[in-house]
Amino acid sequence: MSQDRNSIVEDTYAEGFRSIYAEFLVTARDRTWLDHCCHAVTGHASSTILCDSEVGVSQILDGSSPGQETPDGRIGAVIQVHVPRFRKDRETHLGKVLLARISQNVLTCPTARCFNRLDTEKYFKLGRKVAFFGDGHQFRDQRYGSKGWVVPTMGGEFYLTRRFGFSDGVMGGNLWFMSDTEEHSILAAERAAAAVNQCPDSVLTFPGGIASSASKAGSRYSFMIASTFAEYCPTLKSKLGESSRVPEGVQSIMEIVINGSSLSAVAAATYAAIDAALGTPGLKRITAGNYNGRLGKSFIYLNPERQGA
Repeated sequence: MSQDRNSIVEDTYAEGFRSIYAEFLVTARDRTWLDHCCHAVTGHASSTILCDSEVGVSQILDGSSPGQETPDGRIGAVIQVHVPRFRKDRETHLGKVLLARISQNVLTCPTARCFNRLDTEKYFKLGRKVAFFGDGHQFRDQRYGSKGWVVPTMGGEFYLTRRFGFSDGVMGGNLWFMSDTEEHSILAAERAAAAVNQCPDSVLTFPGGIASSASKAGSRYSFMIASTFAEYCPTLKSKLGESSRVPEGVQSIMEIVINGSSLSAVAAATYAAIDAALGTPGLKRITAGNYNGRLGKSFIYLNPERQGA
């Protein structure tokens, strides 16, 4: 395994950047309705290039097993919502994102409830804002070990906690899987994504956790803030000639992007992903995207020994 790692994993780093993030728990009657809620609340949140945030599922909890408990004993999902720290309005913006997603995608989901997961000094008084939907019939109550708001709905009642905390996180950890075919690059990325999904405190935000469209900052068009990374597009190799950075024999490159609660959490998920992908048929190289520190200063080295240095 170590020989495979040394020959396939490039000695480089993924260039992440700082975020602020909120983390909350949604619970539901069963897995079917939990999945519906998760799909809605994480929708259109793959990349902050044109999305309001980056949102993903960090953990699925069965509700009752040791370490899997939820406040109401039902199946639940831990959701992380990230926005870049470099935004000047980051706190205001994150509050608006949470209000929109919880009120429109959690409150509306049959049997769903919503609980804060971050007990921080700073917080949003979000419960009260969402509760205004009750049109004067909403009320405060203490349920499931927390103080919150109850909103009468046609389906019954919606409960959410009063306060939602937020903290510093990391966005933009990434891995690229270079393979001889599209089938093999997807398989490697799928294995990596499945491993990240088992890591606490980290999330994947693209469809299925995988992006086929790794981007670079900037564009030849002034109205674009990001564009396709042409030097790494296999179909442009002959057109670009010596400018192409696609290795010989590589016909497809898939990417995963990892956000998390800390640099250490993103690094741990990165190493789990690499281990899971190694041995995939047709895998030629595992590398990562970086911009020599121009995007961010949260570096995740693909060699664990360098990360600890």
